[in-house]
Amino acid sequence: MYQFIFSHLNAKNVAWDCGTGPGQVASVLAEHFDEIYASDISQEQMDHAPKKSNITYYKVPAEDTEFSSNIFDLITVAQAIHWFDFEQFYTEVNRTGRPGALLAVIGYGMVQVLPKIDKKLHQFYNDMFNRYFNKNRKFLDEKYQTIPFPFEEISTPQFERTIEWEREHLEGFLNSWSPVQKFKDDHGQNPVDTVIQEIDPLWGEDEKLSVTFPIFLRLGKLS
Repeated sequence: MYQFIFSHLNAKNVAWDCGTGPGQVASVLAEHFDEIYASDISQEQMDHAPKKSNITYYKVPAEDTEFSSNIFDLITVAQAIHWFDFEQFYTEVNRTGRPGALLAVIGYGMVQVLPKIDKKLHQFYNDMFNRYFNKNRKFLDEKYQTIPFPFEEISTPQFERTIEWEREHLEGFLNSWSPVQKFKDDHGQNPVDTVIQEIDPLWGEDEKLSVTFPIFLRLGKLS
């Protein structure tokens, strides 16, 4: 996916990773760009981000930065744009991006393991997010195909990432969901414990299983 994005760039001098969280995308970009601006409204998440000499972290909202105009060759936003005010964010993108720069909107879908496990996971996902539903979450469920996207769009292929997980990795992933945290606050118990008990016998004796994340990308060129 990154190589596909890079192949459409005019230059690789300065990039902005917006909604950087723990800096996963910024860390990859740092291997290819001279300078990275990485921003988020959560200082706690950025405290866990990798420290590299060419990454600078900024605690600022996506829609209102103090970055200079016309400086970025690439702007990325991964698994976060559904939280933004689209119009205000796109105004900031057009202000800070150079003519011909790219905006890459990245997201990933629900993890896929085995059909019998996937069924349990989808039931849990629907229960958690229907119970604590944020209306903007639907944009992610719709693979960002229904967000406004007022740019010259570049057609993109399908991507996926497959990794090896122990059952504990899945448990950690589920515990990272924001509605799980809200459930725990409201009820004083962790709903992940129940679904993991149901999945345990389905996981089998293998210590690790291959899990796949479908990845989707919308790529736009700034005028």
